Amino acid sequence: MKYRAEIDGLRAVAVIPVLFYHAGFSWFSGGYVGVDVFFVISGYLITSILIGELESGKFNIWRFYERRARRILPALCFVMLACIPFGWAWMLPDQFKDFGQSIIAVVFFASNILFWHESGYFEASAEEKPLLHTWSLAVEEQYYLLFPLFLFFAFRYGKQRMFWAICVVGFISFCFSEWAARNWPVANFYLLPSRIWELLTGSLVAFIISNRGVRANGFYALCGLLAILYAIFTFDNSTSFPSTFALLPVGGSVAIILYARMDTWIGKILSLRPM
Repeated sequence: MKYRAEIDGLRAVAVIPVLFYHAGFSWFSGGYVGVDVFFVISGYLITSILIGELESGKFNIWRFYERRARRILPALCFVMLACIPFGWAWMLPDQFKDFGQSIIAVVFFASNILFWHESGYFEASAEEKPLLHTWSLAVEEQYYLLFPLFLFFAFRYGKQRMFWAICVVGFISFCFSEWAARNWPVANFYLLPSRIWELLTGSLVAFIISNRGVRANGFYALCGLLAILYAIFTFDNSTSFPSTFALLPVGGSVAIILYARMDTWIGKILSLRPM
């Protein structure tokens, strides 16, 4: 897979708003949508890699899992170990017990399920959970566990059928998310069934690019960036999310990945070294 600097820049657009949101900057009231941007990026990158390996006959599921472990586990272990002494020093016994449970859940990439049971993402108590942010990693890892196996078994039926199968699953997940936003809001935020459509959207982009490449279009790329920024600065804790509102950051990410090539000015901005 060819490296794209503008995708690294899009990662910055995803991560920075989340940090500012949790830091309490009121301008970034919808900064949490950065997670949705990151889901699209992850779906795109992983699927691009898997398509390339399947087409070249080099796909190995165990090697894929090994790469994910090497990429994630060192930083994840460092974060957990760095949190433990502060938790020991500052937390009350009940809080430290909850923190210990979250460490166990993180190890098994199930922290999203734990936090779903404990509290809502926008509740004040959630801000006191040092490993709250690992919920999105858990969603990604659950996706990484299942999706490569699906591609491996579905590849024999051809890319076009795989593409439409992903469309169907993604559409079902999106409809479920819209329903759950009204009837099951906390689970809707944390769990894979209502989030997988965002990752699968990135996967669909990977199929499109593998067939026709990235086509430069500065206008579409600009619209994509504006859609993400609009969500960041106008959404807040009262926004029903994820739901149809998530189409803004997700659709914006798709437009950037598809059209923000290096020869567009959006692509050049995202490719800047500071980004």
